[in-house]
Amino acid sequence: MRPVKVTVGAAGLLALALLPGSAVTQTGFTPSAPAPPPPAALRLIAYDSCAEALAGLRAASSAAVGPWGFEPGWRRAGEFGGVVPAQGDARREAVTATAPSAPGYSTTNNHEPGADEPDLVKTDGRRIVTVTGGVLRVVDPATRREIGRLDLAGADRDRWWPENDMLLHGDRALVLVRSPAPMAGPFPGRAADDTRPRLLLIDLAGPPRIAGTYRIEGSLLDARLTGSTARVVVRSEPRFSFPYDERSTDAERTAANRAVIAKAGLDAWLPRYEWTAGGMRHTGRVGCDRLSRPADAAGTSLVTVLSFDLAAGRLGDGDAVSVASDADLVYGTPGSLYLAGVTWPEPRRWDRPWRPEAVRTTIYQFDTGGPGRPRYVAAGSVPGAPVNQYALSEWQGHLRVATTRTAAGGGTSESAVHVLTRRADRLARTGVVDGLGRGERIYAVRFLGDTGYVVTFRQTDPLYALDLTDPAAPRVTGELKITGWSAYLHPVPGDRLLGVGQEADTRGRTQGLQVSLFDVHDPGHPTRLARYHVPEAMSTVEYDPHAFLFEPATGLVALPLGTGSIRLLNVTERDITEVGTVGHGSGQARRSLLIGGELWTVSEEGLRVTDPATARSLGWLPLT
Repeated sequence: MRPVKVTVGAAGLLALALLPGSAVTQTGFTPSAPAPPPPAALRLIAYDSCAEALAGLRAASSAAVGPWGFEPGWRRAGEFGGVVPAQGDARREAVTATAPSAPGYSTTNNHEPGADEPDLVKTDGRRIVTVTGGVLRVVDPATRREIGRLDLAGADRDRWWPENDMLLHGDRALVLVRSPAPMAGPFPGRAADDTRPRLLLIDLAGPPRIAGTYRIEGSLLDARLTGSTARVVVRSEPRFSFPYDERSTDAERTAANRAVIAKAGLDAWLPRYEWTAGGMRHTGRVGCDRLSRPADAAGTSLVTVLSFDLAAGRLGDGDAVSVASDADLVYGTPGSLYLAGVTWPEPRRWDRPWRPEAVRTTIYQFDTGGPGRPRYVAAGSVPGAPVNQYALSEWQGHLRVATTRTAAGGGTSESAVHVLTRRADRLARTGVVDGLGRGERIYAVRFLGDTGYVVTFRQTDPLYALDLTDPAAPRVTGELKITGWSAYLHPVPGDRLLGVGQEADTRGRTQGLQVSLFDVHDPGHPTRLARYHVPEAMSTVEYDPHAFLFEPATGLVALPLGTGSIRLLNVTERDITEVGTVGHGSGQARRSLLIGGELWTVSEEGLRVTDPATARSLGWLPLT
């Protein structure tokens, strides 16, 4: 499961009152217990001074710390606390030609068109760019040859090097290194074994070269590219060295930890950064004037949004804005960036039991329609927690949010879809349909215009169809119960919906990969037309939709399997048939691309060219 991400940057008072609005409940889907009331006021406040910021951060951290430090269970609630942000959903433009000289090519399987998401491989039709084992490679699909190579890992290649996502704009790529091997040039006073994330701006106009770098304390959450502007979201945890005495009681250890927090300066919270360009190195720290907090409480962590113009020749300082919040999910459209996370209506303490029914998702909206720093515009909250970023969808000025809420004491869970509308600086709830999947939780969500689809599961899989035409009165129009579940939903021409997930028996025990073709032309009676099943198998798509490839013109579907191969399917309006399998030897095939009618599949071992109609191999380019 996966949550949402949050960011703020504004000076002065940002008042956000979340009013109940006219919450409409669909008849026949009523909750088993009333939802807790929303906070009286949800707003962001900029600190007036660094002293005030320090006092607020100390107070939030002191309230959250326990005898063993900041354990995840004390910062997040139950099963929803560890939700990992999903990487992509499927508003795919499929095969398009964005440059006159480039053949038709597939793009990253993004959640929303116009808001590109980072991925393991990128193409503009003229070239394929990928990073494997710390080496960036550029491949010419026309000649099937490597035309550029850049060593990013250097002498650290023998040490672990992470997978790298990237964004591509024109002749520049932004490589996001989440946790690299140790590198030279640490911050003053920091250990040489520095593994903080890095951003690398790569110039691809000639032989690939590093045009600029950026490094910051924290961990990368996600990024979006709109036009030439990349927004990178980073979350940083407070940095303390807590004492430990095994002879002490929990209360004594907690008191000792709070004493450390009481003496800490702002450097323990505000992330420091470093950027380079033209052989020059610059350092800095996110300033107090760039930091805001929720009015009712502050988080133990900071979420920072950085903005970079990829059309420029350098990255710069990132023009950072930060919020003292534990948000961890990002949803983006061409004009908006939403940062969200699970919150509690009262300060969290390690020694207080959490109340699952009080969990809410707080959402902050930023205007990203122009270049440069995003502008904060509104905030709101809804009960429960989302499964991933696809639980959020903006449509015609409304934000739809699907969440699951659990009752206290392990009581019955249920899910809902909330509709929020921006009113001045508020995201006010205008409608809700709840009571979905009582006793279950959400596994997949797909919003398509004025229609929504929600999959819940415990033993069987209800696929709910929702009519969202009227934001004040969303309603369930139909329901289909089948065994198993879909973890990812993708639209198919002809009022069809493709679900990728797991088959299960009547007791809910998994039986292997299941691909389902649903007919959703009649909102009142969704049906399943076809099913494809691979026993004891799974697909990367179930937790990483960026791995999904669909070509509407031919019905080609490419699914990476856990075995390392890629299974090719053909989907029509009524059937699913197997085309064949693309193997990568001992490598784990991760991604598929279509360029000029040829299928390119990518693994750490190499790139294979395949005829998508027959699964016949046309060529192999090893990554050595």
